[in-house]
Amino acid sequence: MSEVIHPEEIISPIEVGELLPEVMKLKKDGFRLSQACAATIDNKFELSYSFAHDVTYQYTTLRLVIEPETEIPSITEIVPTAIFYENEMKELFGVKIKMINLDYKNKLYRINVETPLGPEQVKGEGGEKDG
Repeated sequence: MSEVIHPEEIISPIEVGELLPEVMKLKKDGFRLSQACAATIDNKFELSYSFAHDVTYQYTTLRLVIEPETEIPSITEIVPTAIFYENEMKELFGVKIKMINLDYKNKLYRINVETPLGPEQVKGEGGEKDG
């Protein structure tokens, strides 16, 4: 039976320019993407990309806090499984993510409200999606 390891959870606040290099480093070190999510706090986006190591059980989260107009690079070139997480961040919150490998163009979900979970300044005029 394997020894149970109880490492600390690491949350690393980073800037937009650090996202891709940090993701590449984690992947090189044997981490896999566990989850990615967005939240709106004080009219800003808080983005969390969490990575797990299956041998050491270490859990590391990269955390960005950005203004709604800030554009971030997609991590899908490094971690292809981020496709659905990033499309969800974009469609539900209005996060501006460039170069997603498979961009669903805000058609991942069947919703009638544009960016229903984003800050007020991100929501579309009237909130309704086109066709």
